Amino acid sequence: MRIVLVGPPGAGKGTQAALLAKTLSIPHVSTGDLFRANISQGTELGRLAKSIMDTGKLVPDEVTIAMVKDRLRHDDSGNGFLLDGFPRNTAQAVALDEILAEFGIALDGVLDLEVPEDEVVRRIAGRRLCRNDSGHIFHVLYNPPAVEGVCDICGGELYQRSDDSEETVRTRLEVYHTETEPIIEYYAKQGLVTTISALGKVDEVTERAIAALRENAND
Repeated sequence: MRIVLVGPPGAGKGTQAALLAKTLSIPHVSTGDLFRANISQGTELGRLAKSIMDTGKLVPDEVTIAMVKDRLRHDDSGNGFLLDGFPRNTAQAVALDEILAEFGIALDGVLDLEVPEDEVVRRIAGRRLCRNDSGHIFHVLYNPPAVEGVCDICGGELYQRSDDSEETVRTRLEVYHTETEPIIEYYAKQGLVTTISALGKVDEVTERAIAALRENAND
């Protein structure tokens, strides 16, 4: 299957992308991972992206598109892929269609993870990380530590990232609504979009997503 995963920040895209890709036996193609890989490997695209990022500017669409196109040429993408974080806007969606047409393939579906805005704010603004190990993650409502402000695992101090504040989260949501949400309409016109609720336990959302994708593929 060839799938694009979309949804607002805090919808759990990264978690679901990894689980869905494993279940469907297809590669999880994350733009974040692509940037890190290209930069660490010193590829031409990686060097170009790093030079732009070092100036504090956003990497242009054409660089991101080139990285995705290069990744989709890999043999492991032959039987499908799951795109996470791309496309982020309509211009990238159009470019992706052009890439796939060039390869003689097409998307099978676009999975839209739906979460109420207030829940997005609760999920992200309530997140707390350990200063000793950022992999130790808690939540003031959904996974609180035994002692407030103290990591259960190592005793380190728990803190809120600056970009997890409610104000920042709402700004990120505005950007999502303005830039990324229009791709849902773009793909809906192609009959590709399936929207599911991303509320509930992680495994429940995964099962919901798999069922929706398979139903859409059989239509």
